[in-house]
Amino acid sequence: MYAANITRAEASARSGQIAVHSYDVIVDLSGRVPDAQAYDPAATFVSTSTVRFTSRGGDSWINLIAERLLEATLDGVALPEDALADHRLAFTTEPGEHELTVSALCSYSRTGEGLHRFVDPVDGLVYCYTQFETADARRMYACFEQPDLKAIFALTVVAPGEWTVLSNSAEVTPVLLEDGLARWHFAPTPPISTYVTALVAGSFHVVRDSYAGAAREIPLSLACRASVAPYLDTERILATTKAGFAVFEEHFGLPYPFEDYAQVFVPEFNAGAMENAGCVTIRDEYLYRSRVTNAAYETRDNTILHELAHMWFGDLVTMTWWDDLWLNESFAEWASHFCQAEIRAAGADRDDPWAIFANSRKNWAYRQDQLPSTHPVAADMVDLAAVELNFDGITYAKGASVLRQLVAFVGQDAFLTGVRAYFARHAWGNTRLPDLLAALTEASGRDLSHFAAEWLQTAGVNTIWAEFAVDDGGAFSRFAIRQVAPAAWPTLRHHRLAVGLYEEQDGCLVRVHRAEVDIAGELTELPELIGQRRPAVILLNDDDLTYTKIRLDPASMAAVVKGIGTLTSPLTRAVCWGASWDMCRDAELPASDFVTLALSGAGVETDITAVQGILGQCRTAIDYYTPRADRSDLNDRFVTGVARLLKDAAPGSDHQLAFARSLAAAADTGSVVGVLSAWLSGEEAPTGLAVDTDLRWYTLSQLARVGAIGDAEIDAELARDATARGAEQAAGVRAAQPTEAAKAEAWRLACEAADTPNETHFQVCTHFWQLGQEEVLRPYVERYLEVARAISDGTDGWAERSSTIRQHVLNRLFPSPLADRDTLSVIDGWLREAPLSSYVLRQVSERRDDAERALRCQEAAQR
Repeated sequence: MYAANITRAEASARSGQIAVHSYDVIVDLSGRVPDAQAYDPAATFVSTSTVRFTSRGGDSWINLIAERLLEATLDGVALPEDALADHRLAFTTEPGEHELTVSALCSYSRTGEGLHRFVDPVDGLVYCYTQFETADARRMYACFEQPDLKAIFALTVVAPGEWTVLSNSAEVTPVLLEDGLARWHFAPTPPISTYVTALVAGSFHVVRDSYAGAAREIPLSLACRASVAPYLDTERILATTKAGFAVFEEHFGLPYPFEDYAQVFVPEFNAGAMENAGCVTIRDEYLYRSRVTNAAYETRDNTILHELAHMWFGDLVTMTWWDDLWLNESFAEWASHFCQAEIRAAGADRDDPWAIFANSRKNWAYRQDQLPSTHPVAADMVDLAAVELNFDGITYAKGASVLRQLVAFVGQDAFLTGVRAYFARHAWGNTRLPDLLAALTEASGRDLSHFAAEWLQTAGVNTIWAEFAVDDGGAFSRFAIRQVAPAAWPTLRHHRLAVGLYEEQDGCLVRVHRAEVDIAGELTELPELIGQRRPAVILLNDDDLTYTKIRLDPASMAAVVKGIGTLTSPLTRAVCWGASWDMCRDAELPASDFVTLALSGAGVETDITAVQGILGQCRTAIDYYTPRADRSDLNDRFVTGVARLLKDAAPGSDHQLAFARSLAAAADTGSVVGVLSAWLSGEEAPTGLAVDTDLRWYTLSQLARVGAIGDAEIDAELARDATARGAEQAAGVRAAQPTEAAKAEAWRLACEAADTPNETHFQVCTHFWQLGQEEVLRPYVERYLEVARAISDGTDGWAERSSTIRQHVLNRLFPSPLADRDTLSVIDGWLREAPLSSYVLRQVSERRDDAERALRCQEAAQR
């Protein structure tokens, strides 16, 4: 159906036939290539790719997605014009060495895939950057698009002479040409995969520095648009980067493998960042133009370190096929948090990274792992369509959790010894799971086959709880841990975990005993805890060493509700917050009780990531896990509690900003609307609260949701913030309005207009569905099913729309606010109709499962 798809079987067959040596790529952005005939230089560009390779002989193809093929020659002989079909240029070779040259007119992207082109509305300056993962290098140049066909990459670029142009090799001085143009010729790279090749070009503001690396001085650069240069936090970004180099070069055993390291902050980026070899691209929303909490800075630090870790995990050593995507992402996820912990241990003023991980990333993993689409960490990726959906909480956060469990199992020193051996053995090559296991087995001296089978090759999350008896003296006479697994994924795993016992002392919950234990199977007796006094709180998985849901016994839960803020360790609190949220999601803790816990602990919780997370969970608990008839009362109680927390928060503090945003999100047609309107007018804002650009847009979106403002107010705010970000925010706020006209225009932008930029599209889709707008939204249930069917069938132009846009529609436009039993019945009937593509079926089924979970929670509350 999707002509651009590539299957694992096809890639494997091609890698057995073809060995690629080098690419010489010329990308001409001048708009003045006479041989290309007439073309629009704002929409298209010319690319020429010369590929040298060895073939075993026979029929094969090279990948290319282009507007028009200009010329193709194999060993100097022209290929026929019809050789390019379905984004593949077919050819036939004899065994031996060959040279293939392909020139094409290629299209700029407006959806963040391929070579993306952006014109800044502030100053009219042009910015281009590439995003090729998983298989979009073929949108810029003809290539063998699969990760195991690594090759040397040399790039030449023709562009306006005043531009900055960057790539994977070290920055070069351009050669000036006539008519204000210039040519940049970059040195060949070491062998790298096509998806990490890169081009960045435009009127970038650049800051240069260097780092004294283990082997040499490493040039560093930061780049961003001129209009956002005032927000480039050079000092902290470079400090984080240099600290990361120090940790990774020490513990990975190999020096940084590329010539220089550029970090480029770019607009309209679909992800957080991309690990292009030596030339990382990062979404420029990370350049904060308004007041944000420390959680935002910690998140940016983590992203910086995640991408830096990829220079070893992913770029130096690369998975053979996307089955082992986790070898890239799980390791980078683990390594970034490990690195932050090392930086913090060296004295940096940073929050506990593993508490942040537990409060945010790990919750992502637990949700993903309980969906019907769950999959093993080492997943079965049969084609690119499957790959695109597996950049998920399992591949990233569960994988990192599993690696943290592996570190607990074999020890950190043995683990890092194995990692160093893995890099040394496979540098510039491709690997599979057995390659990593072999290195870790040798380093640890342990047979890890059972670990891989339990943790990497099976799906699902276990749940554990304590079973115990207490003697007359108040001590444990028996203590055991019971483990269960979901019926669909019945694996009972080996866990290395800690049991913490906490007593009330001087008004605080203090850990008085810790036992690190191994459990396996359905029930594990723990004689080492016999004789310990039964404490106020029994906390399984203390220190968060393993990946499992936990259940608190009733007495422990009561003590946590009463005193969670008195637990001194942010990681311990994170485990308790996580356990409470799991119980709420599983309909074992009523939403109202979770809200009570959150309001009692948010004001004294020091980890702002936790504060923001639990306030967001409260919104889900109120809006989806509470029976409809009870939501207004619970929201009123929440508003009262958050208003009190806001009043008591220190002026200008992170807590104040978090509570202000939470209060805005709770707005209904009552008094909160008046308060928010006053804030926008410069009145009644709490002392120290900066009602700045981003908070104004956030507040406007909440007022638009309840119909308290309209297009006039949105237009006025856009005039205040006449930037790309302002236009994106305005599109989202318009979509939130409860009017037929607003919804019709939003639907057109999301589902019918082919030229909606990706970030604008995201904002429109995210704001479209709102609670309390049932009447105006109800017709869109059927319209959602119609467009989902068109995406599945590849009709109405959807076969050529980008994966990002399709995912926005399928996920963000699912009718969650209307998902009662009747609506689910309609969706279920639709699912039983003509078969759906696996791509569509997975995403609709995931959102349906979220809705089913919400209904279970509502029904449990009514019993």
